[in-house]
Amino acid sequence: MATTTRNGTTGAENGKGNKFANAGAAAGGFVGALGGSFVPPVNVTVNNNKNGARGGSGRSHAESLLPAPEFTSPAQVRNYCNTLRAAAVTLSIEVAMGAEILKGVLAAVPDPDGRAFGSRVRAAKVARKMQRSADALRDAAKNAAACYAVFQQEYEEEIQRVRHRARKPQQPVMNWAQQ
Repeated sequence: MATTTRNGTTGAENGKGNKFANAGAAAGGFVGALGGSFVPPVNVTVNNNKNGARGGSGRSHAESLLPAPEFTSPAQVRNYCNTLRAAAVTLSIEVAMGAEILKGVLAAVPDPDGRAFGSRVRAAKVARKMQRSADALRDAAKNAAACYAVFQQEYEEEIQRVRHRARKPQQPVMNWAQQ
């Protein structure tokens, strides 16, 4: 479907049409050129929490993946570390999958010099950087879990002191021998 501009020409005629109109067809043909290779489906879930519950804190979208960095109790430290670990693990898996898909798609682009396996080498070079990002996210997940473990070790005395104090007092035991 061509759009007509003010001067009566169509978008395709003057070169200023919707340049993304055939992007889907081009991408489908490009991915179809991979032949019988396996490209797994990738699902991305975005939680949009714009209900104003934060009271207009002005936090960016990237920060909204994590709770507010308020560390006034061991539970908040644990919650922050667990949320960070879970987010980093999920992102690590998605980025690693993206790196594999990118490598497969780029490997289908012919090498301009006509070298044997040249397209695969170029694709591997590009995808390697994305795979390193996935590795860094995996390391971030490990470090988040380790952070809470070290917190427990370093502040064990304070945590135990509060836990001991927070226990309910034991009910008096009935001494039946005393009559």
